[in-house]
Amino acid sequence: MPVELKKDGDFAVLTLNRPEALNALSFSILGDIGRALDEVAAMKDIRALLVTGAGDKAFCAGADIKELRNRPLIDQKRGAELGQSVFAKLGTLPVASVALVNGYAFGGGSELALACTFRLASPNAIFGLPEIKLGLIPGYGGTQRLPRLVGEGRALEIIMTGRNVKADEAERIGLVNAVVEGDLMQAGRDFAGKFTRYSLPVLEFARRAVQRAGDVTLEEGLRIETDLSTLAYRTADAEEGMAAFEEKRKAEFRDG
Repeated sequence: MPVELKKDGDFAVLTLNRPEALNALSFSILGDIGRALDEVAAMKDIRALLVTGAGDKAFCAGADIKELRNRPLIDQKRGAELGQSVFAKLGTLPVASVALVNGYAFGGGSELALACTFRLASPNAIFGLPEIKLGLIPGYGGTQRLPRLVGEGRALEIIMTGRNVKADEAERIGLVNAVVEGDLMQAGRDFAGKFTRYSLPVLEFARRAVQRAGDVTLEEGLRIETDLSTLAYRTADAEEGMAAFEEKRKAEFRDG
């Protein structure tokens, strides 16, 4: 199967499994990813999603260029809309996602990583949005998500030159949260474990508030924060958290 989804303890793990093709994306595989993310959204017993690519050479080398040749414009538009809609599902999941970037993450592969909540990279990870070299621009969200992470000027430079960004630079500019040595999957579990012990509904409120910050004015963002912080206050987990603080004990959140 080119896209595999399995449960690993508290986590769902989505793996692009085409190592012989550097885990490249086709439109069919985009559909498979979308269906896998729908399954993740319906899971009741997971606390985060880990996204990776099979093998040690590539997270995802991007789109299958052969599929892009000689297409009617309406098909090209629909293809971009498909990629955008599939990757957008990562932002609406009830749990956070962590991209584990091992090796190449080019084009749609970088855009998949950008759509995740967090990104960890192995030392050999290389990011790139090389579409400009093909006479194209990123079409699966790269022009929108990259500047939100690294700023407009740096995003323009990366996109307009099509250059590669190695792991150490990616960490320095905020494209990834950390570069990790050793077992990347275990590093992903450890990283996610730092926040998954807290209340899942409240974690989701926090993600929603921060995600909206780049889309609205400060005034509107503050209203959103007020609404979501009020909803958090009404949860049983908030009552437990405050009681535990006063009683000097560890809170026992129950996701309610």
